[in-house]
Amino acid sequence: MPNEYIKIPDHLSKPLGVPGPRLLQIERFKASFSSNDLKTYIHGERRLEKLERMLKVVQNEPAFAKDQLHYMSRTEKYQAGLRKEKRLAQLILEHDWSMEDQLLCEELLDMPAAFRLHRDMFSKTLAEQTTEEQKKLFLEPAQRFEIIGCYAQTELAHGSNVQGLETTATYDIDSKSFIIQSPGITSAKWWIGGLGRTADHAVVMAILYTPDGKDGKLVKRGPHAFVVPIRDPVTRETLPGRTIMDIGPKAGLPMIDNGTMLLDKVSIPHINFLARFAKVDPETGAYEKPPNAKLSYGTMTYIRSNIVMNARMVLARSATVAIRYCAVRRQFSDRDSPVMDGKQPAETQVLNYQLVQARVFPPLVQAFACHYTGKEMYRIYHANQAAMAEGDFGLLADVHASSSGLKSLCTIMASQGIEECRRACGGHGYSLSGGLASFYADYLPQVTWEGDSYMLTQQVGRYLFKTWRILIADKDAPMSAENRTRSYVLKYLANPNASATFAYPGDLSDPQFFIDAFGHRAAYLTAAALRKRDVERKTWNSLLIDIHRCSVAHSQFILVYNFAQAIMHDEELKAQPALHKIMTTCFEYFAAYTMETEAGEFLTSGYLSPKQAELVQGQVRALLAELRPQAVPLVDAWGIPDFQLGSVLGRYDGDVYPNLMKFAQGEPLNQFKFNIDINDSELIKGKEGEAKAKL
Repeated sequence: MPNEYIKIPDHLSKPLGVPGPRLLQIERFKASFSSNDLKTYIHGERRLEKLERMLKVVQNEPAFAKDQLHYMSRTEKYQAGLRKEKRLAQLILEHDWSMEDQLLCEELLDMPAAFRLHRDMFSKTLAEQTTEEQKKLFLEPAQRFEIIGCYAQTELAHGSNVQGLETTATYDIDSKSFIIQSPGITSAKWWIGGLGRTADHAVVMAILYTPDGKDGKLVKRGPHAFVVPIRDPVTRETLPGRTIMDIGPKAGLPMIDNGTMLLDKVSIPHINFLARFAKVDPETGAYEKPPNAKLSYGTMTYIRSNIVMNARMVLARSATVAIRYCAVRRQFSDRDSPVMDGKQPAETQVLNYQLVQARVFPPLVQAFACHYTGKEMYRIYHANQAAMAEGDFGLLADVHASSSGLKSLCTIMASQGIEECRRACGGHGYSLSGGLASFYADYLPQVTWEGDSYMLTQQVGRYLFKTWRILIADKDAPMSAENRTRSYVLKYLANPNASATFAYPGDLSDPQFFIDAFGHRAAYLTAAALRKRDVERKTWNSLLIDIHRCSVAHSQFILVYNFAQAIMHDEELKAQPALHKIMTTCFEYFAAYTMETEAGEFLTSGYLSPKQAELVQGQVRALLAELRPQAVPLVDAWGIPDFQLGSVLGRYDGDVYPNLMKFAQGEPLNQFKFNIDINDSELIKGKEGEAKAKL
């Protein structure tokens, strides 16, 4: 617990009115289902057992203590993060934790620090893009934490445009080495997590040049990955030819040393070229391209699948804080339906206000939507990896495009969800004690890293255009059975003027209606954009907004489709009627809310009439009332422990106000007396105060 620099008189230390713990207890009595059963369904017994074991290990570790973090300086936070990373590495080796275990532990700790990119990107890239010889040379030491790495792709002047990277890697036949060069300051690797003060190796993405052109001329081969040593692992001195530093304070993630690096005539041996797919002959410099140009997309697709799965916990965590706090917080009394406290109208729980529900319930159901799609993405990713190992690349383009679109949609949705939930917490949401302000700042990079979430939609657009052109030319063109895009495009081509037939709110309980509606809208938008491109010959740049909307529609279709499939076909869910009913309500609200939000496109496509759009709007309002008594039990089902939640406002026990006061009591500023005399240069009263301040 934080220090208490100011004492509160005992007789003033108790809250007035119904205490928070009692209010949450009442909320939990309203449940129409078992939160524990839903928690088991979401996470599985195996994950929950692991989580419980890990929680016992980590929550009492001094290196993982969080109670002082908000009071620390940037340097102190980096040091605290490094302490955490060292201890976590020890535990990983001590308990022989798998990558799944490590990700679970990181999620539980929620202390992203200096080794994060070592595990997430450096080691993953080595695992997927190295030969067996390279695995022994680089991956195995990385897994033992004998070397610490980072992933250096982004440059000062280039991010999403990987083909435009300026760093070069030129193969020299005489020395059998690659010469890595930053041509200028804009070529500096930038924003690289762990590079600033931590890593001793980097996977560097650089434009490869090989001397196998006519008369030995250099040929540009595009971006490839290289392992580059950057610091002496023992002395920690920067190696010759490398200029490295931390890039300075950021909006969030203070424990991570995002760095920059310039490379000047850095020579690395031939073995440091990641050669599982593409190869360079060491004797001749001849280049052998990979069997499929997109093979290296595997790592990126996996990372983006992780981002989508992570978005569900981001949304669930945000909703947990806001919903619990809004159930504890009371403001004003309901004039139309007052709840009496004796003879006086009692103040209303903030969560009872419809406008608050309309802000905090969307992130709640979006979390479930991301859950089902995240699971499906993992399944398809592994199926695609197995297929590629057999030489079948039929699913790769769809997997890559879908992962790109979903990364874009889900990160924007999650970041907006955090901020909306923070605002719903009112003034207290602005305090770091609430856990959402810092969480928002830490999560924001997800919107831009691994592909800017707006520019990334162009990849989806290219794929959608290509798929449409193929199917227009030949409706029987061979495509994977897993390809959902093909299904909704063919349905649209068969009946482009299709429209919804429902006439009553009860008709909106059919999951297939939403699948058809979202598929038709996605197909309509792509058809319209493609017509502008192929028939009207409009420029790509003039279509970027249209293409972005196509990507959003396609990705929302995937979310709705996967959620609906679970409602209709998940036998484990259907075997538990209480869970199936509440998940159906969540699905209906997610689909109807999303449809209402995007109503303009459903109307312009002709699939909905204005009257039907009005019915959808009414159903959204009705579902808010249906979800209200289940809101606290639903967030409880995500099972996020207080240790991970890091929020006074979202505490499981609801004891908000005494703990807000304790947070204030722990502010180190409170130990000083300040001199406010404008004619006196002294700032802190007394020599003792100045000495404390220096400490």
